[in-house]
Amino acid sequence: MKTSEIRDLIDFISQTGLNEVNIETRELKLHVKREPDQKVLKSAAPVMAAPMAMAPPVAAPAPAAAPPAPKAEKPAAVSKNTLEIKSPMIGTFYRSANPDSPPFVSVGDKVSKGQTVCIIEAMKLFNEIESEVSGTVVKVMVENSSPVEYDQVLFVVEPD
Repeated sequence: MKTSEIRDLIDFISQTGLNEVNIETRELKLHVKREPDQKVLKSAAPVMAAPMAMAPPVAAPAPAAAPPAPKAEKPAAVSKNTLEIKSPMIGTFYRSANPDSPPFVSVGDKVSKGQTVCIIEAMKLFNEIESEVSGTVVKVMVENSSPVEYDQVLFVVEPD
């Protein structure tokens, strides 16, 4: 992401009245925070350059859906002995590689650390999301083709 694109994103966020935005993909980690005195702080660690047209779609969905996502997921815990697989980015959740393919994982399936469990489309890129735990899938928390937020629970897994 170019410096000018980051400045444009910061200007957009300033105009919307948001105080903080986190964007994380495989190519980019961006944290923008506005302090009460209206200073805008930024830090970015790009791994790979991204085309300019990709930045605005990420910023637009974040203000609309960010607050409800964590609230909706917290009461859904299945038991104390479960772990959660969370979304590492904002995007659209897909359970399978394409509409005709079976889901990567379903309730009752065993997953191992590093196994692909879903795909999240972000900025026109399809990112395979891998399990960080080994165990049995107890619950799928998101419907196929639904938008997801950063750190939203995708799956509940009972560890081995």
